[in-house]
Amino acid sequence: MRVVLDGMGGDHAPEEIVKGAVAAAEEISDEICIVGEPNAIETQLKKCKYKGDQIKIVPAHDVITMHDSPVKAIRHKPDSSLVVGLNMLKDGEGDMFVSAGNTGALIVGSRLILGRIRGIDRPALASVYPDMTGGDPCLLVDAGASSESKARNLLEYGLMGSIYVEKVWERENPRVGLVNLGAEESKGTSVTKDAYQMLSGSNLNFIGNVEGRDVPKGVCDVIVCDGFTGNVILKLTEGVSMSIFKLIKNTLKSNVKAMVGGALIKSKLSGLKDEFDYEEYGGAPVLGVSGPVIKMHGSSTERAVRSAILRGLPYAAENVVDIIKREMLDMAEYIEEE
Repeated sequence: MRVVLDGMGGDHAPEEIVKGAVAAAEEISDEICIVGEPNAIETQLKKCKYKGDQIKIVPAHDVITMHDSPVKAIRHKPDSSLVVGLNMLKDGEGDMFVSAGNTGALIVGSRLILGRIRGIDRPALASVYPDMTGGDPCLLVDAGASSESKARNLLEYGLMGSIYVEKVWERENPRVGLVNLGAEESKGTSVTKDAYQMLSGSNLNFIGNVEGRDVPKGVCDVIVCDGFTGNVILKLTEGVSMSIFKLIKNTLKSNVKAMVGGALIKSKLSGLKDEFDYEEYGGAPVLGVSGPVIKMHGSSTERAVRSAILRGLPYAAENVVDIIKREMLDMAEYIEEE
C-alpha cells in the first residue's frame, strides 16, 4: 500500500511529520509519500539520518495555513500539500491520505476533490473516545465536521461508525447510541426524536439514547451526535482529564508519604494517562467521502504521526469506503433522498 502524508500541515510541520513517517517506516513495509516543499522535507530526512528508499518526496510548493478560508484555499492553492495529496488519492496514486492541516480545508477538499459517497449528505469526523471504566474505546461521530445535523445525518453517522468499528476494530455487531439529554424515546429536540426513529428502524444495533454522564462509561461502541456536541464532548473530556491528572500530581507531591505512594503507583498512572492521550490514537477518519482520509490533531508530534499511519492502514486495507458505499444502497429505504 502507499500512504500519502501531508508534509506541510500542522503546527510542527515538516519536522514532526517527517520524524513520524520515519518511525512508521521502521514498522511497516508500505511506501510513504510525503507531500510538500522538497528541500524542507529532504533536510528533515537527513536530520533523521534516513537512508532508505521507502519514503518518497512529492513536490508541493504551497501551504494551506490554519487561518486560510477552506473553500478559497482549496480553489486558489492547487499546489498546496493538502490539495496535491488529495488529488493523488483521487487519481489512484495513493491508498490513504493523512494530514494534520486545516480541518475545514481537509473536509471541504475531501468533498470537492474526492466527492461524497452516494447517499451520504454530510461527511463526518470519527474520533476515538476513551472508556473511563477501563474497557475498549468508543468511536464518536461526528467530532466536528458539521456543527449542525439533520436526522438523516445522524443515521448516516451511526451507519458509517458501525462499519468502521466492525471492520477496522474487529468488533462484531457494534452497539450504537444517540447522545441526548434523557434516555427516554420522547426526550430531545425534533431532530434527535426523528433520528431515534430512523435509527430504531435501521438494521443497526441501536441501543437508544445515551445521556452525557453515560458517554464516558463505554455503554456503546459508536457514539452518535452532531459535530457541535461531539466537539464539546471531546474538548470537555480532555480538559477535565488534564485537570484531574494535574490535581493528582500536585496531591502526590504534597508531602513525603504522598510522594512514596506516588512512586508506587507511577506506572499505573502513566498507563491511565495514555488512555486520554490523542497521540496514542493518531487521527480521526473522515467518513463519508470517496477515499480513506485521516485527520490528525493540529499539534501532532512524531508519536501521533506514527500512530495515525499505523492505525489508519486497516481503514484502507479493509476497503471500508467501498463497504459504506454498498451499505448506503441498503439503507436507502430509511433515508429520504433530497
